[in-house]
Amino acid sequence: MYSADRCLFVDSIRVSRQDGLFPSDKTVSSSFVSSISLKTQKCFVDKNENVCLVSCSWGGQTLGPVKSRRSGGKGGWVLSVSLSREEGYVGDSGEDWGQNGDNNLETVEEVKEKKGSGALNTTKHLWAGAVAAMVSRTLIAPLERLKLEYIVRGEKRSLIELIKWIAASEGLKGFWKGNFLNILRTAPFKAINFYAYDIYRSQLLKLSGNEEATNSERFLAGAAAGITATLLCLPMDTIRTVMVAPGGEALGGLIGAFCHMIQTEGFFSLYKGLVPSIISMAPSGAVFYGVYDILKSAYLHSPEGRKRIQDMKQGGQELNAFEQLELGPVRTLLYGAIAGACSEAATYPFEVVRRHLQMQVRATKLGALATCVKIVQQGGISALYAGLIPSLLQVLPSAAISYLVYEFMKIVLKVEPA
Repeated sequence: MYSADRCLFVDSIRVSRQDGLFPSDKTVSSSFVSSISLKTQKCFVDKNENVCLVSCSWGGQTLGPVKSRRSGGKGGWVLSVSLSREEGYVGDSGEDWGQNGDNNLETVEEVKEKKGSGALNTTKHLWAGAVAAMVSRTLIAPLERLKLEYIVRGEKRSLIELIKWIAASEGLKGFWKGNFLNILRTAPFKAINFYAYDIYRSQLLKLSGNEEATNSERFLAGAAAGITATLLCLPMDTIRTVMVAPGGEALGGLIGAFCHMIQTEGFFSLYKGLVPSIISMAPSGAVFYGVYDILKSAYLHSPEGRKRIQDMKQGGQELNAFEQLELGPVRTLLYGAIAGACSEAATYPFEVVRRHLQMQVRATKLGALATCVKIVQQGGISALYAGLIPSLLQVLPSAAISYLVYEFMKIVLKVEPA
């Protein structure tokens, strides 16, 4: 990999020919160098002092990434480029370069990996999100259990009383009830969510032609990522909700609950609450990713943020993964928690309606609006926010840990930008 923290600007390119036209290596004139359009106008240098010219084109011909080695002594880098054309390029001196295709300049090794693309990078990107979900969900599983007790079972006891009841009736492991299934649900959900957001934001950035995403692009990418992840992962969430509901223990675990729902209500019962889920996840994803990205961008453009980036560049390879975090560990946790709290508070009523829809059976099934009205009639407006406090207690550390682990894993796995 080539490190972007070391670069040099190209002022000369060295070429050679094997057919005797040029008796020795020759440094190309500055006018020829200027005719080569560089994508970044600079080269990146790796740990072995090799130079990588990221992308360039010459006379309308696109050249792949090439690399070179450093010349001996105190000289600069010697960059060899492979050029092949049907029609030659005539330099200032009138010499014909690379004419008729068979007189190609010396071929050099091409770098096959393209930045931010490829199956390997996609896999690493998905794993970063999955690991973040596994770690965060396991650590906050007790709070998730308390939230579900309030939403699904309509628990009326105080938080302290509920904690004592679970500990007395099920023991310590009762707080992690359903956590394995929760990981099976959230790991792919978060993996797809994080990855989809980066992809959608990158595509919107390309369409707009801007150097940095606007706030509207961030919110739009977040909403699209939330919808994408919901469509792919909702069945697992529905099964988990049924399992923790009253009588769910008798269904025989994950496979039993799955078979019971298919046999009694059909395949599409796995997508109960799809509409409110999408309505919920679109703004949730928009706020969650948009707020974090806005906070991050504001910091990185501040004097303190620019100084931190400069210090990181000077540190180079000596920095560990935590020290390479652009925001630093504490600020990453803080911004993640703020984004999670904003997202949860803005969309919590949709979450309550969705859970109730997933609990319904075919005989008494109601629509999303009718279910919402029923909840309000039975418990008032406050019923739409039942369990919000334990939910926020769960979301704050969950979102903070998720972002910290995600950013950390991207550095460890060397994930390239989408």
